Amino acid sequence: MEHVDVVVVGAGLSGTGMAARLLRDHPHRSVAVLEARGATGGTWDLFRYPGVRSDSDMHTLGYADRPWRGPRAIADGASILAYLRETAAETGVDRRVRLHHRVVAAAWSSADARWTLTVARGDTGDELRLTCSWLAACTGYYRYDAGYAPAFPGREAFRGDVVHPQHWPQDLEVAGRDVVVVGSGATAVTLVPALAARGARVTMLQRSPSWVLALPSDDPLARRLRRALPGPVVRPVVLWKNVLLSRALYRASRRRPQRVAALLQRRAAAQLPPGYDVATHFTPSYDPWDQRLCVVPDGDLFRVVREGRAEVVTDAVERFVTDGIALASGRTLPADVVVTATGLELLALGGLRLVVDGEEVDPARTLAYKGLMLGGVPNLSLTVGYTNASWTLKADLVATYVSRLLRHLDRTGHRSVVPVAPDLPEEDLVPLIDLRSGYVLRGAGRLPRQGPAAPWRLHQDYLRDLRLLRWGPLTDGVRFDAPAPGRAA
Repeated sequence: MEHVDVVVVGAGLSGTGMAARLLRDHPHRSVAVLEARGATGGTWDLFRYPGVRSDSDMHTLGYADRPWRGPRAIADGASILAYLRETAAETGVDRRVRLHHRVVAAAWSSADARWTLTVARGDTGDELRLTCSWLAACTGYYRYDAGYAPAFPGREAFRGDVVHPQHWPQDLEVAGRDVVVVGSGATAVTLVPALAARGARVTMLQRSPSWVLALPSDDPLARRLRRALPGPVVRPVVLWKNVLLSRALYRASRRRPQRVAALLQRRAAAQLPPGYDVATHFTPSYDPWDQRLCVVPDGDLFRVVREGRAEVVTDAVERFVTDGIALASGRTLPADVVVTATGLELLALGGLRLVVDGEEVDPARTLAYKGLMLGGVPNLSLTVGYTNASWTLKADLVATYVSRLLRHLDRTGHRSVVPVAPDLPEEDLVPLIDLRSGYVLRGAGRLPRQGPAAPWRLHQDYLRDLRLLRWGPLTDGVRFDAPAPGRAA
């Protein structure tokens, strides 16, 4: 049976960053990246809907060791995918990737201090096994094979096309057609201006609105600094400016939500036609950052509404009819295409089955240790990025921590480390993801949970995590196995 020192599950943004860090810091270790799909890139290869982009700025979404050099701070999906694959090629990660390898089960043996992985080959139908000393799950937290789609009454009567953004048909024509985008989150606010640009008559149908903030797609400070300073100087300046600004907005939203809400309302009203009903269509019933704030580059969503190329309707779906959607208010929206931008399905660890010394482990019954390991599960890390900042900021910290921990194992002669979870009452446990978005509320019970205090509680705060994960202790709240003979702990 083949043995690999470290197996990274997933060849997306997190997996590429993890593998690149380990190849650089631990050249003596063998590393394999197992990717279930037939292509690298993860989210940025999977999502192909019109206008797909990041709503995090690329100065923080780019890797710390390979800064983003593109001209736009908010980049399109194709540019991000190219950047990710170029990084994999430059760091040698692409040569460690095995496509069509889905990890379906992982069984840990304390006696051997190894994981045995069961891997399904999607291209051949074969099943194989291999062992590893460390398992790094870089699978994100949602299902790749299916998005969330509510069961709308009358769906079978509708004669048009119904598509989910997660599985966008590349041959779908929308020019001159009535397109209803059902949803109000990040995907919906991206799709509406992109479909309008393709000549569609677009309606964004939302049961309730989201908070929306317009930001420039090109960072003005970065543009000015690039004229006078070299890239290695510009990157940290712009990164910290963006980190501190986003952190300040988040903290203000938590402490003074009414003031932030009023600011967002004023900014929206300034970009919409005079008299526009901002209270109905752009003022949610929840506070800013109870759900993720939607960023629209250069105000593109507001622009197409202002120009009359798109309409926002706040209403409930009563049922589908043959040529559109009947609403609870009695109005019927004509539709040739309905896009169900209704969210994702959460999934822990890519759905793989975990077994530790013969006992099956339900990730939803575990506590997350420092947000990157699981109580009672040895030699396994998981990467879950920030909800209120760039995903990669957290992914880089997780990779750095795992690298430090592996170096500690080398130094002490230990073969394994396992977080020892405290026995906490149910009322002290909170979800791993602290948002009230629909997809989080629907699937929170499938993910690990957190306790009330560190190291079993991790806040959505890059500065605190930087201290904890890059420079903090490695031995708190964990148990190491006995060192190898002749090695002192």
